[in-house]
Amino acid sequence: MSNVSEHEVIVVGAGPGGATAAAALAQAGRDVLLLDRQSFPRDKVCGDAVSLGAVQILNDLGMGDKVRAAQTRGEFYALDGMRLVSPSGHTLHADFHTGPNGEASYVAPRLYFDAVIQQHAVASGARYRQAEVTGPLLEDGRVTGVLVRENGGSRAVRAPVVIGADGVTSTLMRQLRPEANQHREIHRAVALRAYIEGIELFPHKVEFFLYDEVLPGYAWIFPAGDDVANIGLGMRLDVFRKHKRNLKKMLSDFLAMPDIRPRLKNGRAPRDVAIWQLNFGSQDGLQHTFDGALLVGDAAGFINPLTGGGIHNALISGVLAAQTVDEALRRGDVSRESLCVYEERCNDAMWAGMRKAYFSPRFLFN
Repeated sequence: MSNVSEHEVIVVGAGPGGATAAAALAQAGRDVLLLDRQSFPRDKVCGDAVSLGAVQILNDLGMGDKVRAAQTRGEFYALDGMRLVSPSGHTLHADFHTGPNGEASYVAPRLYFDAVIQQHAVASGARYRQAEVTGPLLEDGRVTGVLVRENGGSRAVRAPVVIGADGVTSTLMRQLRPEANQHREIHRAVALRAYIEGIELFPHKVEFFLYDEVLPGYAWIFPAGDDVANIGLGMRLDVFRKHKRNLKKMLSDFLAMPDIRPRLKNGRAPRDVAIWQLNFGSQDGLQHTFDGALLVGDAAGFINPLTGGGIHNALISGVLAAQTVDEALRRGDVSRESLCVYEERCNDAMWAGMRKAYFSPRFLFN
């Protein structure tokens, strides 16, 4: 087996975190191979909410025109505020800020959002290949590339550094991170997402519902157009399992509630119903760097424990990963000792907010 590296960096997973890292590294002049098992555009189960901070990161990477074009095409739906409905029916209203250059928050279905960043990574110089990664390529305990399955065969693809951005069920994370260093149930959640058409909406406002039927989680209605919305609900995994809840029944009960049912026109049923799990960024001491590899986004578990959102943190970690990897390659040292500054940078950027978000629901629900 050849020991010659084929690329400087391999990024596994072309979602927001991986594509952002690939774009930033390609813009820094690095030879980047971006791998994903699916072709783009493709759907991804998500609430689809994209914060102002996330959009500003995209602008910094040169995607401002692409974001505005997607809004013009009707793929990104701009937001100007939120409604938070309490168990007793009281409603809190809050306005969203815009950025200094007119940046906004959006509901952006992942079918469109992820494709914008993946295409930008390729336009920035990263090479994209559709292939299934079956695991890291290990030599003397060091990651030296990945094993891929494509066109009916398997082969090794080499690089000094591998960035794992392959989601919450990350193959790289499960094989590199020790079993004892995985997420515990109290730092995980389960959620359901669907789309529904013909629903009366509050234009350009996301809605959160803290009804008793979904506590200690929440339900949401996020407008993705004039009469279509991303709807769903989520709950912490340990509570969900303890009470043996059923997410599809919970969604049905939510849509049948007196305040929601009259808003459903023509009796249309939800479509594209999907369930997924989330790993919160609130568990201390998790390992995100290894000899020759690091994890970003959902693969690392950088999901906000309060909102369940992971896009903004995925972009933050993608940028920090690119910075760390570029520096390590300049030093010629991609050991864990060299890469572990990435963990410090992620902690500085996200940890305080993650812990606050983890404990806030106790006060909020009370």
